Amino acid sequence: MKYPNGKKVDKTVKFKNTANRGMSLEDDINTSNRYYLDYDFAVIHKKPTPITLVHVDYAERSKTKITEAYFKEPSTTDYNGIYKGKYIDFEAKESHSKTSFPFTSIHIHQINHLKAVSRHGAIAFIIIRFTALNTDYLIKADDFISFYETTDRRSLPVSWIKDNGYEIISNYMCPCDYIKLIDKVFD
Repeated sequence: MKYPNGKKVDKTVKFKNTANRGMSLEDDINTSNRYYLDYDFAVIHKKPTPITLVHVDYAERSKTKITEAYFKEPSTTDYNGIYKGKYIDFEAKESHSKTSFPFTSIHIHQINHLKAVSRHGAIAFIIIRFTALNTDYLIKADDFISFYETTDRRSLPVSWIKDNGYEIISNYMCPCDYIKLIDKVFD
């Protein structure tokens, strides 16, 4: 279609909405966690991000709206819970790269938290979804941290992840079935 100024409009241009980055992995993990809870395999929940409310609009009780808030403190990791009497704590991240996971995608306070809970005996790990490769991996926190602390690289290569991580197989009922790997990975 040509507009009066003679320019063609490219209808294939798409605007990238980054508001819900990482939400497909989060949705899949939340679905899997509900499955684990429903079938009494594990009790694992998403941790809420701590916020401080500044202003709330109470126009009507059913239409109460938070209009101003700020993060109280940096959150630790995304999920925690219990499986077979052991504490589980993990972070979930998505990467659009085909070759690596950038370290800028995970915060130092999250790495320090994973290091601390692992030191105290928790099952601690990171789940990384490579959207371009359509694969999810579970990486033990200790292995991730060891690589992070001993490399000059700014990212974790997919080749390292394939050698040291564990691919998560999904199914209809449990789209990110990471619990199946826990017994295999953490003895």
